[in-house]
Amino acid sequence: MPILKNKNNDVEVLSVAPEGNENKKETTIKRFTEYILEVIKVVLISLAIIVPVRYFLIQPFYVKGASMEPNFFDHEYLIINEISYRFNAPERGDIVVFKYPRDPSQYFIKRIIGLPNETLEIKDGKIMVYNSDNHDGLRLEEDYLEESVKTFGDRTISLGSDEYFIMGDNRLASFDSRSFGPIKGESIVGKVWVRGWPFNKIKVFETPEYNRSSK
Repeated sequence: MPILKNKNNDVEVLSVAPEGNENKKETTIKRFTEYILEVIKVVLISLAIIVPVRYFLIQPFYVKGASMEPNFFDHEYLIINEISYRFNAPERGDIVVFKYPRDPSQYFIKRIIGLPNETLEIKDGKIMVYNSDNHDGLRLEEDYLEESVKTFGDRTISLGSDEYFIMGDNRLASFDSRSFGPIKGESIVGKVWVRGWPFNKIKVFETPEYNRSSK
């Protein structure tokens, strides 16, 4: 510490800030700024990845009601694949989430039974499919249903070029195309991909196989 003497030889002691304190302060501010910038960068990168995935690729939904029992139950958590139908048309047997035609703010989960330009006949608890490959009709075998399940609501319906006939797996307790008619392709949000909850029932879903001639 510097010591000075005045004309009267009185000793004066000058207090000087320790060397390096200013540098340490500048270093601390610099590191804090770099940290904040790094956090911002990570957040922006995360949003750039998560937002498109959340709104354009996959989306979470949960089951409400009993219309898809026994394959899906109330409050099960599902992940919906929203991109597959941008490249491929929906198939028979796909489990889909769609906007309810009479109130697009509501979302339903059902299974696609009839495809565009087909004619379906529901009679005596059975479903007959008429299309370009089955002019005489073909009975639809649905292995994902219990043998005792019957499809009620006798009717015959011809689908347009962008119409799908959907039904719940619980045919006795499902409000579906038998009530409000077919849905448009544009109303389909996506295909059910994964059941994520409960953990003991996690499952990846695939399109079931039907008789080859029923598509």
